[in-house]
Amino acid sequence: MKGPNNHEDLHFLLLPFMASGHMLPMSNIAILLARRGASVTLITTPLNAARLRPTLSPHQPLISLVALPFPPAPDSGLPDGCESFDALPSRDHEPAFFRATEALLAPTLHHLRARCHAPPSCVIADALLPWARKVAREFRAPRLVFHGYAFFATLCLHNLVAHGALARVGGGHERVVVPGMPHVVEITEEQLQVDARLEDLWEARETADGVIVNSFEELEHEYLDIYREATGKNVWVIGPVSLPNNPPNTIDRGREASPDELGCLDWLNQREPKSVIYVSFGSIGRLSPPQTAELARTLEASGYNFMWVIKGGGRLPEEFKEEPITESRMVVHGWAPQVAILSHRAVGGFITHCGWNSTLEGVSAGVPMVAWPLFAEQFFNEKLVVDVLRIGVRIGVERLSGWAGEGVGVVGVEAIERVLEEVMDGGKEGVLRRMRARELGEMARKAMDVGGSSYVNMTRLIDYVSENRSVKDDGA
Repeated sequence: MKGPNNHEDLHFLLLPFMASGHMLPMSNIAILLARRGASVTLITTPLNAARLRPTLSPHQPLISLVALPFPPAPDSGLPDGCESFDALPSRDHEPAFFRATEALLAPTLHHLRARCHAPPSCVIADALLPWARKVAREFRAPRLVFHGYAFFATLCLHNLVAHGALARVGGGHERVVVPGMPHVVEITEEQLQVDARLEDLWEARETADGVIVNSFEELEHEYLDIYREATGKNVWVIGPVSLPNNPPNTIDRGREASPDELGCLDWLNQREPKSVIYVSFGSIGRLSPPQTAELARTLEASGYNFMWVIKGGGRLPEEFKEEPITESRMVVHGWAPQVAILSHRAVGGFITHCGWNSTLEGVSAGVPMVAWPLFAEQFFNEKLVVDVLRIGVRIGVERLSGWAGEGVGVVGVEAIERVLEEVMDGGKEGVLRRMRARELGEMARKAMDVGGSSYVNMTRLIDYVSENRSVKDDGA
């Protein structure tokens, strides 16, 4: 008789979009499914597979990591080695990159027909890969869309599209009120990023059998209920998938350790509790060189300890380059174990670009945040963190930035000093902010425990696939 974690007759096909912020949660979803006994095939490209292999290889043979060739540079119009959105040198290459992802449809179908051990019982595909519906259709499998956004942001964007408000956006200073929300949510046209492929993405989402979200119900239940009612979609909220106490610790975030990474936790171990500001703008986010320099000078003069993970594009002061590690600072170039850093007792605040993975990792760690959004849906995440959850403070950026952080001006010393003081101290309100953050962190961990809301939702997801796969098989 099969136990609750024995689902070897189910085969999940996972198709992540080729960007770190999308691949990492999808790889953690693969691990969660494998821990329930299901088999998983995750398809990506060779360079991305190499990054994910250290995380996924301990779960073989239940997880099969398949590397399919990305269109070569002469055909794709991309520079050599650009198999990930993170690697694009500029946003001018975005259209070519999305065209290249569409070229993966044919080899994906060929692999599934010729080499896969069993047809997929379910296709879980990133919302940015609308061609996945053709894969699901061929194998008569349910197709679930993975949303890399918060449910708050997902609902805001859904309502803007459904009510026709997004089509009227012109990119100016005018404020847009998001319709259909339980409270007033305003965003300026300058903060909205409208995807040129919106029609294809909308169709792919609308025709999907359900939606998977990396969040937890206790965090966003109000918006979840509205979305379900508005769309009639099946929705499974199964996160935070990055929590290390559920899948084996994903401390490396899918990358090989950088030379700096190995010393991060040792340095933190020598700092007092809640004394360190952690700074990271994600895998794609960049500040302009003048803004990087201004932030560096202000952090150095603040008297707070800080750890800054920086990924190029910034012009640091010479003393940072000559001496990246001191008693009060640690500058890490490249990748760092963010989940472990945020969970460390020494970290008292987090300056973040408000990408959803980083935001949710900050929530899970119970750390107050400085919201410094750059692009995509990050201004919605800022509103969730600052106005709804009240666990963060706003730096005051008012418009989308360019690829290298240009076009938004420079946040000055006074504004940076203000948010540092608010997030690290902040008086009575700071105490309440920290308390709310800690309570949400405890909720996040409980959601992933056996019997928690996300654990139960994963069970329901597997049951749904099992039942619908059987129906399809019976009718074949």
